[in-house]
Amino acid sequence: MSDYFVDPEACPWISPMAGLKTRILTGLQENDNQMMVLSYTLPGATVPMHTHPNDQIGMVYAGRALLRIGDEEREVRQGDFYRIPANVPHGDTALGDEPFVMLDIFYPIRPTFVEMVREAEGERKGRPE
Repeated sequence: MSDYFVDPEACPWISPMAGLKTRILTGLQENDNQMMVLSYTLPGATVPMHTHPNDQIGMVYAGRALLRIGDEEREVRQGDFYRIPANVPHGDTALGDEPFVMLDIFYPIRPTFVEMVREAEGERKGRPE
């Protein structure tokens, strides 16, 4: 694995909640200060309103959704950009038959995501061959 180039196919997946799959692209190296992920809201699924202490910026990578940030709501689609300051409530609902995919950058990294990756790696190591 390169220190500078990301191969998404080699990056780990987590499932933070039902209807959401997230591929962790960066943020797992010891000195990382930011985290980049691809989050897939599955067709028809909703990520409920939530907050976290991380700034989040990103772009709609694929699909479309109803995206709620604070007291604003709009339909977004591939190529749209957004910013979610720390502790601002946000959530989304995938629209259509394809996953809604967000390319998100978090600052600082999300320790809960790192923990989920470490737990999943531990479970894989504990499985018999």
